[in-house]
Amino acid sequence: MALPLISAALGLAQFAPSIARWLGGENAEKVATSVVDLAKKITGEDDSIMMIQALRENPSLVVEFQRAAIQFESELEFGYLSDRQNARARDISIAQAGRINFRADIMVLSAAGGLISCLASLTWYCDHLPGEAVGIISTVAGIFGACLKDAYAFEFGSSRGSKIKDTTVAGIIERSGL
Repeated sequence: MALPLISAALGLAQFAPSIARWLGGENAEKVATSVVDLAKKITGEDDSIMMIQALRENPSLVVEFQRAAIQFESELEFGYLSDRQNARARDISIAQAGRINFRADIMVLSAAGGLISCLASLTWYCDHLPGEAVGIISTVAGIFGACLKDAYAFEFGSSRGSKIKDTTVAGIIERSGL
C-alpha cells in the first residue's frame, strides 16, 4: 500500500515541489497519505491520476493545493523542531540535575572511534584491499562523519542558514497559531 501512496504523492509534488523532500525516510508513508488526502479534499477526486489531471486543468486548485501543502509543511517543520527542542531540554535538565548524559557521550565516542578506525584501515591497508572494500570502508567512514556532524549540530546549534530557516518557520507557526 505504501508504494502507490508515495508514487501518488510524488506525482502531486509537481504542483508543490517542496513536499518531495518529506517523502523519504521512516515517515514517508504517513506524509504521502497526508499529501494525497489534501489533494483528495481539494480536488474532490479519489484517484491520484484524476487528482493530477484536475490540478493541471484548474490553476485555482493548484493555488489552493500549494497553500495547503505550505501549511502541512509548517506542521512537519514544527514537529521536527519540537522534537529537537525536547531533546535539548532533556540534556539541559540532566546537566542541571548534576548528572552526565553517558548515552550521548557513548554515541559520540563510538562515532569518532568508528571514523578513526575506518580512516586508519584505509591508511594502513589501502594497498592490500580491493577497490570494492576501499569503497565500502569509505562509505562507512562517511556515515560516521555524518553522525559526528549531527552531534555537533545538536550540541552547538546549526548553521546560520538553518537558523534563519528555523526562525522563519517559527514565525510562520506563531502567526498561524499552531
